[in-house]
Amino acid sequence: MATLIGARHGQAIWRDYLELTKPKVVVLMLITSLVGMFLATRAGVPWTVLVFGNLGIALCAGGAAAVNHVVDRRIDAVMARTHKRPLAEGRVSPLAALAFALFLAVAGLALLLAFTNPLAAWLTLASLLGYAVIYTGFLKRATPQNIVIGGLAGAAPPLLGWVAVTGHISAEPLLLVLIIFAWTPPHFWALAIHRKEEYAKADIPMLPVTHGEHYTKVHILLYTFALLAVSLMPYVIHMSGLLYLACALVLGGRFLQWAWVLYRGGRPHAAINTFKYSIWYLLLLFIALLLDHYLLLNL
Repeated sequence: MATLIGARHGQAIWRDYLELTKPKVVVLMLITSLVGMFLATRAGVPWTVLVFGNLGIALCAGGAAAVNHVVDRRIDAVMARTHKRPLAEGRVSPLAALAFALFLAVAGLALLLAFTNPLAAWLTLASLLGYAVIYTGFLKRATPQNIVIGGLAGAAPPLLGWVAVTGHISAEPLLLVLIIFAWTPPHFWALAIHRKEEYAKADIPMLPVTHGEHYTKVHILLYTFALLAVSLMPYVIHMSGLLYLACALVLGGRFLQWAWVLYRGGRPHAAINTFKYSIWYLLLLFIALLLDHYLLLNL
């Protein structure tokens, strides 16, 4: 019986630490990083870069997420969406979480230095600090434009993947960053509308709290138009072909439809449905980029 209880306790602790890394978010980031890697070359990506490069990026992203849990633990405790997080419930101490975050970050950077190149490691470190320190520690509580300004750190993975393969920065990965940068505000503001009362209770100056829902819906619509325009740029600069163009138009059109439904009102779950669709939008858009890339190579 004691062994069984110990096993259950160990499993719970393991899950708590895994939760600190925000694994679902990291998976989406890794998909964009993978696409960045594969788009960077006409040949195959070296397996060491593919495996250890993405592992390094994932570890650093998980470390940044763990810092976010530490800084936001009091906010998380009063929000329904986050009140069961490990630090909010006291299952993991702040000191243990910070030590875990440091371990992940150091391990991730070591892998990037060993198996990719210094530029990829430095850019990953900059992204980590941008999210964990600048966004989480300052911007989130300082301005309703927190998502816009801080979104650059979260938009970095395709650039990190590209640089891990090539060792240099070029226009193409920066365009991928711009796509995610434009996607971030309508994605998070839709959630912020859905969770407006919770953000207000936690005293977080999200746009719906400070400027109202109508103002936020207008900006979601405007950013979605901007996102559609930016998402067509890979085709314009001959980075992708007709398959991607068709997917970008269809996916972007559907995103615009959700943004319009949200703007017009009348559907009680429009905000959360817009948020959910935005996740599928980004995932499918980057998959379309990848499929189109290999289609072009075979023509």
